[in-house]
Amino acid sequence: MLTQFEHFAVTEMLGQPDSPPRANGTLCFGSDWERTSFGIALALAKEGYFEWDYFRDELIASIKRWEDEHPADYSSWNYYDQFLTALESAVVKTNLLTASELREFFSLGDQVNQ
Repeated sequence: MLTQFEHFAVTEMLGQPDSPPRANGTLCFGSDWERTSFGIALALAKEGYFEWDYFRDELIASIKRWEDEHPADYSSWNYYDQFLTALESAVVKTNLLTASELREFFSLGDQVNQ
């Protein structure tokens, strides 16, 4: 069950170019990292680290960059790759973490997953 904020955030995106993938009205996640990145973005916005609309602007920009770089080939498209790129950008631009701290965080995660 979604909280009121989560419901607002998800339904605000419905039918928009940045809308997350759905099946029968339910959000679709292909893996745990996709679900986790979505949850982190919601939690950070809910706690006031950035506005949800600010994050959405980052997501729309990320999707546009990807589309501009891949105009004829959508075989490598993954919505949550763009979602994670937008989340990383929002975290750095709002000074939650520096770019180097973010790289260090992900490199530590890679080491744990090996």
